[in-house]
Amino acid sequence: MDEFGYLVPDKTGAKLLFQVFTEREERRAIAIASNAPFPEWKQTFTDPRLCSAIVDRVAFNAHIVETGTDGFRLAQAQKRRRQS
Repeated sequence: MDEFGYLVPDKTGAKLLFQVFTEREERRAIAIASNAPFPEWKQTFTDPRLCSAIVDRVAFNAHIVETGTDGFRLAQAQKRRRQS
């Protein structure tokens, strides 16, 4: 999932996404890219309990990579520009 957190799902959509995470949790990996740290996910998932459950599912046994506040794509473009 890329750009996670930019669109706010309605209550039904958030519950369905929770179901996807729950069912996939112990079967396969899920890759999520988001510019928002976990504390900001409450703006995407406005139900506090559901938000907490989603973060719990996503973070359990996760490999979390924080790249900082600068966008990866911007950094790569700047790097290419310097190399050329």
